[in-house]
Amino acid sequence: MINWQIYALPETSSTNDAIKEYCNQKGQYVALRAVKQTAGRGRLGRKWQSLDGNLFFSMALEIPLKNLGMLIVCASLSLWQTIKKMQPSASVCLKWPNDVLLNGAKVSGMLLEKGSDEYIIIGIGVNIVQHPDSAEMLYPTTSLAKAGINTTAQDFMMQYLQQFSHNFERMQNGEEALLRQQWTACAKGVGRKISVRQGQTEQIGIFKGIDENAHLLLEKENEICHIRVGDVFYIEKEI
Repeated sequence: MINWQIYALPETSSTNDAIKEYCNQKGQYVALRAVKQTAGRGRLGRKWQSLDGNLFFSMALEIPLKNLGMLIVCASLSLWQTIKKMQPSASVCLKWPNDVLLNGAKVSGMLLEKGSDEYIIIGIGVNIVQHPDSAEMLYPTTSLAKAGINTTAQDFMMQYLQQFSHNFERMQNGEEALLRQQWTACAKGVGRKISVRQGQTEQIGIFKGIDENAHLLLEKENEICHIRVGDVFYIEKEI
């Protein structure tokens, strides 16, 4: 099991920025949580609303950039598993590339960034007790508390680190294909029509899962497109 070096700050602008100061030697596994985060950020330069009582933390570990896709799979799957362990009956699914939906609404977000040397930083925000106004967001939002899952930011982080450690060791031991299969089985919309928006452009096709780099596979006119970045919207209603 990974031996994490865990730090806690009362306040910081961004846990992704703050954790860099603690990665001062090779081979470390560092986790840093802040009680208050004043300038959290999400994918594509978006602002992350860091509401009181929610979880804001980052992990830093050494891994070659070529394995970044599998790290995304490992990190997001671990979020899904952590929530399901807390409430097995919860309606939880993954949304490409790395969001988690609870009862159809976004409950967490993730941002991966490059650190020094071979360090990759994974910033994670989880709505523990409250969530932003969905009218101001790109997608509907929710919190664990709203779904009846009672936990604290600290407790959730510790359970998550345990789950992530297990999956990361599986990845290191050559179980990448099995992890991708698990991710796909938990993903919303596989086999259905979706829209992928990239800036002002939009592609519509059938969501066929992910490739070895965690790129989205979109079937259009009997061809498979590998999409590296974008926002997914679901077109067909769930049955």
